[in-house]
Amino acid sequence: MVCSLLANIYILQRTSSQSMRQVSNIFEVKATRILRALLTNPAKEWTIRGLASEVKISPGYAHAVILTLIQYGYVTRTANYKIKVTNPTTLLRRWAAYHQYDKVNKFLEYYTFEREIDKFLRELSKLKNHYALTALVGAYLIAPHVRPVDVHIYISNEKDAETFAEQLRLQPIPRGGNVKFVIPYDEGVFYGSQKVSLSSDATNKVNVVSDIQLYVDLYNFPQRGQEAAEHLYRHIIQKWGKELVGEQIV
Repeated sequence: MVCSLLANIYILQRTSSQSMRQVSNIFEVKATRILRALLTNPAKEWTIRGLASEVKISPGYAHAVILTLIQYGYVTRTANYKIKVTNPTTLLRRWAAYHQYDKVNKFLEYYTFEREIDKFLRELSKLKNHYALTALVGAYLIAPHVRPVDVHIYISNEKDAETFAEQLRLQPIPRGGNVKFVIPYDEGVFYGSQKVSLSSDATNKVNVVSDIQLYVDLYNFPQRGQEAAEHLYRHIIQKWGKELVGEQIV
């Protein structure tokens, strides 16, 4: 009887341990921090502890996500037992298809009387605030294809929006604003943010999310978002090179 009980306990512990080793959804919020780091640095080989530290999650959770990604064929272990992404294009597209930018984030609407996007961006470039541009305005700066009619800016909190509004002389508006401050579903959206020179004035730079975050945000974005996403996708795989994506380069 005792042996049977001990055997059942062992089986339950083993089952529980195995279930905790993987995640049910690789696109859940904290898991996407790992996806973002892997795809932003696709040639890099990581230790699990180093990856966890990089994206500010626990090593145990990072291990669970990595095991799931390995099972799906997106990640492999190298000869020296490090982690490396092996199927970046499929992983990126599936994440983008899952992500709903307009549903997971909080939007604060403002209005600027400045009609020229380039002039507005020039004023933005003078600020030292923490932010990152995304959506069509981000694509306009990274891989120009669709001219934006509004500006989407990731910020940390509502107080930041008030600070920006005062500095840029913006007016709050219930809906239909041409400047949208975006409080993100997770601070991970800022990972890999880049400083980008303005085409009208290369000496001035603004902060834009990583190419990976930008593509994910654009994929299901209305108003020609997917069109801009596909143009950006070609830019991304050209940067990755044939070693990572084979003959997909266009």
